[in-house]
Amino acid sequence: MPMTEQATGAHHPQPRARHNGPSSASVEHLTGAQSLIRSLEEVGADTVFGLPGGCILPAYDPLMDSTRVRHILVRHEQGAGHAATGYAQATGKVGVCMVTSGPGATNLVTPIADAHMDSVPLVAITGQVASKAIGTDAFQEADICGITMPITKHNFLVTKAEDIPHTIAEAFHIASTGRPGPVLVDIAKDALQARTTFSWPPTQDLPGYRPVTKPHAKQIREAAKLITQAKRPVLYVGGGVIKAGASGELKVLAELTGAPVTTTLMALGAFPDSHPLHVGMPGMHGAVTAVTALQKADLIVALGARFDDRVTGKLDSFAPFAKIVHADIDPAEIGKNRAADVPIVGDAREVLADLVQAVQAEHTEGNTGDYEAWWKDLNRWRDTYPLGYDLPEDGSLSPQQVIQRVGQLAPEGTIFAAGVGQHQMWAAHFIDYEKPATWLNSGGAGTMGYAVPAAMGAKAGRPERTVWAIDGDGCFQMTNQELTTCALNNIPIKVAIINNGALGMVRQWQTLFYNQRYSNTVLHSGADTDGAPAKGTRVPDFVKLSEAMGCYAIRCEDPADLDKVIEEANSINDRPVVIDFIVHEDAMVYPMVAAGTSNDEVMAARGVRPDFGDNEDD
Repeated sequence: MPMTEQATGAHHPQPRARHNGPSSASVEHLTGAQSLIRSLEEVGADTVFGLPGGCILPAYDPLMDSTRVRHILVRHEQGAGHAATGYAQATGKVGVCMVTSGPGATNLVTPIADAHMDSVPLVAITGQVASKAIGTDAFQEADICGITMPITKHNFLVTKAEDIPHTIAEAFHIASTGRPGPVLVDIAKDALQARTTFSWPPTQDLPGYRPVTKPHAKQIREAAKLITQAKRPVLYVGGGVIKAGASGELKVLAELTGAPVTTTLMALGAFPDSHPLHVGMPGMHGAVTAVTALQKADLIVALGARFDDRVTGKLDSFAPFAKIVHADIDPAEIGKNRAADVPIVGDAREVLADLVQAVQAEHTEGNTGDYEAWWKDLNRWRDTYPLGYDLPEDGSLSPQQVIQRVGQLAPEGTIFAAGVGQHQMWAAHFIDYEKPATWLNSGGAGTMGYAVPAAMGAKAGRPERTVWAIDGDGCFQMTNQELTTCALNNIPIKVAIINNGALGMVRQWQTLFYNQRYSNTVLHSGADTDGAPAKGTRVPDFVKLSEAMGCYAIRCEDPADLDKVIEEANSINDRPVVIDFIVHEDAMVYPMVAAGTSNDEVMAARGVRPDFGDNEDD
């Protein structure tokens, strides 16, 4: 069956000649494993995160001789996958990870699912048992193509050595074009061991895979008309704008129209946080102004966003007055959750560039939007309900203040990677993101344990940048072993552990919705009778643990030491640095829209529901 943009089935390549003619490339006689490494070199893969094992071992022998591919030996395959994702998000290139069959491959399932949800270009190479043993339940056999079929953009099972070059070329092409995503290449051990011929470039054969990048002119003109006719428009910007490298075009369109811009969790940095047209992040824990702007809008221009449940809240009550212009590279997203009045299929950069021209044409004809009354409302909400936090009355560290100061004291161009939970939302709120690819997080899957390996991958790809991982004590205990990888491979990331002794976001829900019954959310060894973490308990002791893995480690408990400790961390660049920030356990993330409720019910703070008045619903 021809492959389409959304195809996810395992593809079994047929043997065939794979070169463009006798003069296009010289033919070499190599093993399949040597062919694999040569192919990675030719597609421009300069970094591979991996862990060897029996079935992939043939590939590791020629890898030792490569001068163009750096291999970084991780401590867990999940770390390899998240590191490849962080590398891809920070550099814009395809991330690569390589592991063995069976449990090695299944340990990649979580980072593959994560990359799929967040549209990250990733190529995962897995070893497989010998082709004749496939399906026999051989030692360390797992049907990784079948397992990952729903969470890959496409995957391949390679059983013949001659198919390796064109499969790798196709995998990188599929991963990086159209809507980016993960592609898995599963290679049988005997295909790696067999001898074959190698020539480059191979001929790619992907019938039916032709992503639409150029938007339809009629739809663009219609969208431009709606923008100039609207009274309350909002540009709803998703991660697709960053993937398309379209931040410059977005800024031009926003300033041309004067419409407010809201950037999702995956799009932070696509539009400068400091820009006066930016009204914040929307969603469950979004800024009141951003959430309300979408609810009151008469036109939403969605650019590379997918109307996911964390943004819309209760879907049937979302943006009841708004017409929808929905532009996305993936036609399957348009109309999936919210019907589009003007659907636009295309690459975000091309869509935005064409929209700018179409809006300019409208202006030339005298059609300009009048948003004065709209901005009067928006500015009143922004002034009345700004993001903020209270300092703990007992004088302990505020987690929000810690994260805010980490952001303020970080060198220009710092890349921030966050785990998942309260610290993730605070990092989204209280660090300013002025440029794309400076904020990395697990948005769609919400993967605890993402931060440390993703920061490692980002630093490997952008060694000239400072990279901070903002992590929770729960997330940190899932993947901190990759600090050993960082220490041994000269990858000096910095880690801020926001240590409240609990699974913070789950505890927040228990506080709000489960009558403060803190079932299994305390992380330290003992618990007080009220469910709070036992005072003085240090199991594990993150400072000792980090030092044992080759890091410089500090503990900070006193707000008076905050700046000094952060500045010390910023000054150390010859090894990883970990700071264990002991913070107050009762801090909560606000604003908040409770799961399953309408965005109209947004709470600015605990017990504080914004009052917008009745006249704004007209």
